[in-house]
Amino acid sequence: MKPDEIKKLDAYFKRIFNAQMVVKARPRKDDSAEVYMGDEFLGIVFRDDEDGDLSYNFSMAILDVDLT
Repeated sequence: MKPDEIKKLDAYFKRIFNAQMVVKARPRKDDSAEVYMGDEFLGIVFRDDEDGDLSYNFSMAILDVDLT
């Protein structure tokens, strides 16, 4: 992802979810970015511009042990 996209996504996550969320570039990947809450990894945001419509998909795995 381009730095300007990451900056926009970072501002969006901070505004909509939590001011402590951070979107960071992924090493050796240009189609996605990582999302953190402080130092804790939350998930991946994927860039999707299929069929000419640009969107972003956030994927977050929730472990069973985290639910207790």
